[in-house]
Amino acid sequence: MNKYNFDKIIDRRGTDTYKYGMLNSMFGREDLLPLWVADMDFETPDFVTNALRERIEHSLFGYTLMPEGYWETIAEWIENHHGWKVKKEWMTYVPGIVRGIGFAVNVFVKPDEKVIVQPPVYHPFRLTPMGNRREVVYNPLIETEDGLYKMDFDGLESLIANEPKCKMLILSNPHNPGGVVWDKETLKTLASICHKNGIIVFSDEIHCDMALWGLKHTPFASVSDEATACSITMGAPSKTFNIAGIVSSYAIVPNEEIRKPLYEWMNANELDWPAMFSPIATIAAFRNGEEWRYEMLKYVEGNILFVEEYLKENIPQIKLVRPQASFLAWLDCRGLNLDHDNLIDLFVNKAKLALNDGEMFGKEGTGHMRLNVGTPRSVLKQAMEMLKGALLTKS
Repeated sequence: MNKYNFDKIIDRRGTDTYKYGMLNSMFGREDLLPLWVADMDFETPDFVTNALRERIEHSLFGYTLMPEGYWETIAEWIENHHGWKVKKEWMTYVPGIVRGIGFAVNVFVKPDEKVIVQPPVYHPFRLTPMGNRREVVYNPLIETEDGLYKMDFDGLESLIANEPKCKMLILSNPHNPGGVVWDKETLKTLASICHKNGIIVFSDEIHCDMALWGLKHTPFASVSDEATACSITMGAPSKTFNIAGIVSSYAIVPNEEIRKPLYEWMNANELDWPAMFSPIATIAAFRNGEEWRYEMLKYVEGNILFVEEYLKENIPQIKLVRPQASFLAWLDCRGLNLDHDNLIDLFVNKAKLALNDGEMFGKEGTGHMRLNVGTPRSVLKQAMEMLKGALLTKS
C-alpha cells in the first residue's frame, strides 16, 4: 500500500500561487482550470514541511551559515542516482536556474556574441539572453516518428560555421517540453562539437530526477572529458519535490577556467548565498525523499497513461507524446486542423483550460500544447471531459 496520497485535492487559491494568480494576465480570463505552470498540485512531502517547521519554531531569523552537510548531501544524491561523482569545490548555490542562465550569459558572452538554443524548448532559454541584449541563433531539433525529438548535429555544425561568434549553447537535459531523456552518445557528440568550437554548454538538468518508465538520466558533464571541460550544469530538487517557491538551485562547474570567473562574479554580487529555508528543504528532500519520489513518479506515469488512453478513445485527433521524463506532456493537436488562434480559442474559451501554447517554445511547437499532468487524476479526468465537451459543441 502506498504511503502518500496523490489523489488529495489541495486548494491553492488564496496562496498567491502563480498558476491561478496569472490566469487573467496570461489568458484573459480567470474561470480556467490551470494545467500550465511547471509545478505540481501534489502536497509538498511531510519530511520537507516538518524540517521547515522545526526551524520556524526557533523564532529568530537572523543571518545564517550554510548548514553542515549541505554540499555532501547534494553530491551523494547525484552520485547515487546518476553515477556522477561531484567534488564540493565544483558547486555553488544559485538563486534559480533561469537567473543562472543570465549570470552565465553576462560572464561569458560578449555583447556582439551569440547563444544557441534548440527549439522547441523552454522559452527562457531564448528570452533570457535576448533580455540581456545577446543574439540568439537556432539549431532546431528534428521530430521523430513517435513525436519525440533528436538533435540535428549537421545543422549545428553548419550553424557554427556560419555564425563564428557563437559562445554558448543552452541544453535542456531532460528536454522540456518534449520530455526526451538524452542518451549518452547524443550528449557525447554534442560535447565534441561544442568543445572543438570553444562553445560552453549550459545544461539545465532541473528535471533530472524525474526520468520515467525505468529510464536513466545522464548528466551532460559526465559523458566525456570534453563535456567536463566545456560544461556548466545547474539543477535543483524543486521540480521533483514540489518546492519551486523555495529557491533551491545549485551549479556544478568542473573546469576551473569556467568556474572561477562565474563564481567570482556571483560572489562579488552576493548571488551565491541562499535564504535560510532553501538548504533546509534541500537536505530534507535528498536525505528522506526516495520513497516519495518513487511513488510520485509511478502516479505521474499512471496519469500519462490515463490521458493517453482517454485521447485515443475520445479525442483521437489529439495525440499525447509520451514523455520519457517529468510531469509535462506534449500534446500534438495538429490532427484538429486548427490554426494557432483557433487552437488557443478551443482550449481557453471553449474548454476553459489553461495549458501552455506550443508556439511559446518556438515555431517548431506550432500545433502543440503543453499539459501538466502533475495533478490528482480526478482533475485530469475533469480536464479531458471539458476538452471533449468543447469539441462536441464545436462540431
